Amino acid sequence: MDRTLIIGTRGSDLALWQANFVKDSLAAININAELKIIKTQGDRILHLSLDKLEGKGFFTKELEEELLAGTIDLAVHSHKDLPTENPPGLSIAVVSEREDPSELLLILKDCVDLHQKLSVKYGGTVGTSSNRRKAQLLALRPDLEIQDLRGNVPTRVNKLRDESYDAIMIAKAGISRLGLDLSDFHVEDIKPTELVPAPAQGALAIQIRENDTELFNALQPLNHPDVAEELAVERSVLKLFGGGCHMPLGCYCRKEDGKYQVFTSKADDGDGFPDRLFLEAPTTLGLAESIVSYYAKDRLMPQRVFISRDLSEHSYFRRALEKHGIEIEARSLIRTVPMITKLDNYILKNVDWVFFSSKNAVEYFFQLNPLLPKKVKYGVMGAGSADMLRRKGHTVDYTGEGVDTVDVAAHFAEIANGTTIVFPSAEASLRSIQKGLSADTRIIDLPIYETILEGNIQETLAEVLVFTSPSNVEAYFVDNLLQPDQKIIAIGKSTGKKLEEYGVRYKLPYSPDETGLAEAVFGTICLSYKC
Repeated sequence: MDRTLIIGTRGSDLALWQANFVKDSLAAININAELKIIKTQGDRILHLSLDKLEGKGFFTKELEEELLAGTIDLAVHSHKDLPTENPPGLSIAVVSEREDPSELLLILKDCVDLHQKLSVKYGGTVGTSSNRRKAQLLALRPDLEIQDLRGNVPTRVNKLRDESYDAIMIAKAGISRLGLDLSDFHVEDIKPTELVPAPAQGALAIQIRENDTELFNALQPLNHPDVAEELAVERSVLKLFGGGCHMPLGCYCRKEDGKYQVFTSKADDGDGFPDRLFLEAPTTLGLAESIVSYYAKDRLMPQRVFISRDLSEHSYFRRALEKHGIEIEARSLIRTVPMITKLDNYILKNVDWVFFSSKNAVEYFFQLNPLLPKKVKYGVMGAGSADMLRRKGHTVDYTGEGVDTVDVAAHFAEIANGTTIVFPSAEASLRSIQKGLSADTRIIDLPIYETILEGNIQETLAEVLVFTSPSNVEAYFVDNLLQPDQKIIAIGKSTGKKLEEYGVRYKLPYSPDETGLAEAVFGTICLSYKC
C-alpha cells in the first residue's frame, strides 16, 4: 500500500498504546501510518457513571463519524467498547490477539484481610464504574461498599493511591499493556471463570469503511479469526439481550480441548444478584441463542433443590437459588470425626507443601496446632478449601480448578514434583493427587479424620439433587432413594464415579464450588439433559 494511513484513536494512555501497537504492527507489514487523536463523549463527561450516559458508543461514536467522513482511514477500539452493530458503511476488519481478560483487584495494603474472599477488609470500599463488576462483586462479598470510579487507567490507579477507595477493580489487559507499577498494592488476579469479564474484554478491533476492499485485504495478516469466532459468541449474547456496555452482563467464550466453553453472568442491575450459566458445545453455531434461552422470563425453574451439605444463611448457593423462590433442602448425609488429638510435629519439620482436598481437612488439620516451616506452601483442591484456608489466616499458593482431580494432579505435579508434601485427609481418601506425582516426590499421607454415614436417611422429593462427595452418594443410595425424573448434579468426577456405580446419570459443574454448583442448577431450567 503506497499511502500513509491515518489511525483514529482516543487520547488516553491506553488508547494511545493500542493505536501505536497497531501502527507498529502495520509497519511490520510495510504499511506506514500516523495517529489522529479524537475526543469522545466518554472522555468529556467524567462526572457521571457510565450507566447514566445517554445512548451507546460512548467511546467510539466520534471515531466512527470521522471514519465515515473520510478524515481517518481506520479506527482502533477496545473491542468491548463497540456497540454490537456497526454503523452503516463501517465494518470490523481486524480482531487482535486477546490479552488475558481477567480482572485485577488492587487493594491498599492496610486494607487487606486474607481471611476474606478476595482479600478486601470486611465492609471495604471498592471503586468501579461497571455494573457488571458491581453485581458480581456483591454476589461474592455482599458486605462491600461499591462506589463509582471513572477516569483513564492511570487516573483510576492514582485515585486508589490517594486513598479515595480501599480497593479498585480494573481490567488486567490495560495494566499489562501500560506496564504500570503496582508494587505498593496487594493485587488479586481474578480469573475470567470466577468473575466473568465484559464481552470482548482484552481484544482490540480495527474498524474501517466497508467499501475499502484494498485496506481490508492489506490488514488481514493482523487478523485472528479464532479470536474473532469466540468474541462473536460473546457479542451475539450481548446483542440478543439488547444491551450496551452498562448492562450488568459478563460473557466469556474460549475453546478448550476442541469444545467451546462459555461462562455467562447477568443481573437485572448493579445491585441485583447475577444468574450464572456455564455451557459447553462442539460448535459456535446457535450457541449464543442457546445461552440467552436459559434467561427467558418464562423459563421453567425447579421448585426445590436438595444439596448434601449444610449451608449458611449467606452462602452463595443459597442466595443464587432463593432469588428465584427455589426451596433449598440442605442436609449432610454424613458426619466427620477427628482421628487424632495430638500431632507429631517432627514429620512436618522439612515439609515443602501441605495439600488439602477438602474443607474438613483444613479444619481438622489446624485444630491440631501444627508446627510448620516458614517456607511451607499451601495447595488446595477447589475454591471451598481455599476459602477455608484463607479463614485460617493462610495464603493459598496453588488452587486446583475444575472437577477432574486427575487434571489437577498433573498440573500440581508440574510445580511440586521432587518436593516433600503432606496430605491431611480423610481415612479413606482416594489419593487422587498423590497418584499424579513423580517417584522422587516424598509423600506424607496424614489421615486426620474419618467419615461416618448417617443411618435412616430420608428421601427427598426435590427435582434436582446435588451431591457433594462420594460418601454422601453412598449414604443416599444404600437404599436407592432416587425418584423418577429427579436430576442429579455431582460436585466432581470422584462423586460422579460413585453415582455411576449405582447406574445414575448426572451433570458436572465447571468448578467444584458453590458458584459452579449454582451454575449447574441454573443449567437445569429446561429439566433436560440435552440442555
